Amino acid sequence: MEGQEKKGFFSKLKSKLSGTSEGLVKKIDRAILGKKEIDDKLIEELEEILIMADLGVKTTYDILEAVQDKVRRKALNDDHALRESIKSEMFNILKSEESRLSFEGRKPLVMMVVGVNGVGKTTTIGKLASRYKSYGKNVIIAAGDTFRAAAIEQLDVWAERSGIDIIKHPDGSDPAAVAYDAVEAGKLRGADLVIIDTAGRLHTKINLMDELKKIKRVMSKVIPEAPHEVLLVVDATTGQNAISQAKLFNEAVGITGIAVTKLDGTPKGGVIIGIADELKIPIRYIGVGEGINDLRDFYADEFVEAIF
Repeated sequence: MEGQEKKGFFSKLKSKLSGTSEGLVKKIDRAILGKKEIDDKLIEELEEILIMADLGVKTTYDILEAVQDKVRRKALNDDHALRESIKSEMFNILKSEESRLSFEGRKPLVMMVVGVNGVGKTTTIGKLASRYKSYGKNVIIAAGDTFRAAAIEQLDVWAERSGIDIIKHPDGSDPAAVAYDAVEAGKLRGADLVIIDTAGRLHTKINLMDELKKIKRVMSKVIPEAPHEVLLVVDATTGQNAISQAKLFNEAVGITGIAVTKLDGTPKGGVIIGIADELKIPIRYIGVGEGINDLRDFYADEFVEAIF
């Protein structure tokens, strides 16, 4: 079934990632195809293309350094080989951070979802809950973003639509109390997965990070290892800001996985390569549209083939 899902999704993925393909790969092709010599001028042009596509300075340097090393060793001497080398370097970066969520020995698996407002965090939770429910998992979701009434209502809709239990408190309640109750409910009801939403904005950045740390501490009182997964949701359209956000959240709460949303239509999808290279955190999921099936596991080979 997984193989069929991958095959059926690929053609859709190609069209969804056309913005990234146009903003990155088509520009690479225009720069290199037909070039008889790989010289400094061409490398500079490629550097500009990669940086403008939001791969970031470090990642761009890493890729082009590997390419230039092959040129020096005479292992690379034409435009086709250069294109394949760039593609291969991108694949290697992404493949090293391709990792699926494991339920092994975790019942319930407790997932805490973090990210700034507007990245699609609550929608991602709804899609994940619905998806794992369709796989036969007993799922509970917790409306832990008690500071934004719309977030609670949004999760309510997802829960009702998918027939999933939801743990919620009144607006303005202590988010840590919601998380505590959710983990306890998951334990008592024999749930397979407990997904906890969290706030994306408080009065200050320090307040937000302190709140998230508190939620983590409280959950561990019910299950010492909880949360097993701290999933960060980032929006691909924000480019390099996504990497900055990831660094901040990782310092505060230790990110164990990343979901990259809104990859459809954006020319900034190259940021996923920068995220993998700079942060060395597994990329679990990618979002390529509004549909419930437009959030799926991340596969490096699929992604690279789709944009190239």
